[in-house]
Amino acid sequence: MRINRFFVPTWNVRSVILIRLAVGLIFLTQGLLKYIDLHMGVLRFAKIGFLYPDFTAHFVGTFEIACGLLVLLGFFTRVASIPLLIVILTAIATTKIPELFRPNQGFWFMVSDARTDFAMTMSLLFLIDIGAGSWSLDAWFWEEKTAPCKRTNEGRQADV
Repeated sequence: MRINRFFVPTWNVRSVILIRLAVGLIFLTQGLLKYIDLHMGVLRFAKIGFLYPDFTAHFVGTFEIACGLLVLLGFFTRVASIPLLIVILTAIATTKIPELFRPNQGFWFMVSDARTDFAMTMSLLFLIDIGAGSWSLDAWFWEEKTAPCKRTNEGRQADV
C-alpha cells in the first residue's frame, strides 16, 4: 500500500461534499466559539474539569478550526478527520458518558443528548474510510499523480 493512498479519494462520488460541508462547518463554528464565547470555551472546559482550561479550550479550538477548514475544502480530509475524531470521542467521554450516572438522567437522556456527537463520529469514520470524494482539492491535486479508479462488479473500486 502506497502512502498516497491515504490522501487519494477512493469513492469517486460528488455527494460526499454534503457530508464534508456538515462536518467541516460544525467543527469550524465550534472551534471559533471556543475563542469568542467564554461559556463555550474556557468556562465549559473548567466545568468539565480540565486542568488549564484556557489553554485546553484554545488548543482544541485551533484543531477544530484548522481541521474543519481542511475537511470543508476536501484537502487532506482523511488526515484532518483523525484529530477531529479524537476531539469528538473526548467530548463524548467527558460530557455524555457522565450523564449516565447523574440523577434523573440515565441512559435515554444520554442517548438523546449524544445523537449529534454520534452522527459526527460516524461521519468522521466515513470520511476516513472513503476520503473527500471527487469534488475536493484532494481529487484535483492527486488526479494527475495517480492512476484512475474503476468500479468492479461488486461496486467497489479497483486500481487500473
